[in-house]
Amino acid sequence: MPFIFKRLALLMSIAAAVASHNRAADNQAASYQAEKDHPAFHPPPAAELPHRQTNGQVTIGADPYTSGEKLKAAFGKLNPYQYGILPVLIAIQNASGQSIRMDGMKAEYVGPNGDRIEATPAKDVRYTQGGGRPSQPIGVIPPHVKKSPLAVWEIEGRAFAAEMIPTGNSAFGFLYFQTGIQKGATIYLSGMTEAASGKELLFFEIPLQ
Repeated sequence: MPFIFKRLALLMSIAAAVASHNRAADNQAASYQAEKDHPAFHPPPAAELPHRQTNGQVTIGADPYTSGEKLKAAFGKLNPYQYGILPVLIAIQNASGQSIRMDGMKAEYVGPNGDRIEATPAKDVRYTQGGGRPSQPIGVIPPHVKKSPLAVWEIEGRAFAAEMIPTGNSAFGFLYFQTGIQKGATIYLSGMTEAASGKELLFFEIPLQ
């Protein structure tokens, strides 16, 4: 390849990298500003949540948010459950002595009959058409509504997003399921690994009683 073309390709590559970095910086700044514009959310630690389990000095607590003051504290005027989305707060306390990778975590809502519903990614919640709730109307976003009522900062801003939890640290956030509360249901979490060894942690099965 002639020298002038090699140099042009190098300059284009550098320009693309700079543009990508600037976009990432802009997105991070926008996210930080959006978070500053909303009230802080401070849920209880994992050990104080109503549903919890401890495996190997890792404690995970869960709490469905369907109504009440805690729902307002997290989502303001929005109640995702009215649109067929069940937000479940997850808090994780790592006292294991090992950093834990969370980027491979799989979250499922397991009904009393064994039916499994995978968590909906927070970025996709706004595009859902609702899910059924036992003995209640199905929450559906009408097709004529141009903007989804679920397209608010809180859905992604409050979502569980930790990719790593160092030893002695904790993390929290919401998982979203297109389902309703069912007696005898559980939250099933798997795919978490020790950062150093890659060894997978025992799965967590947290009853929502």
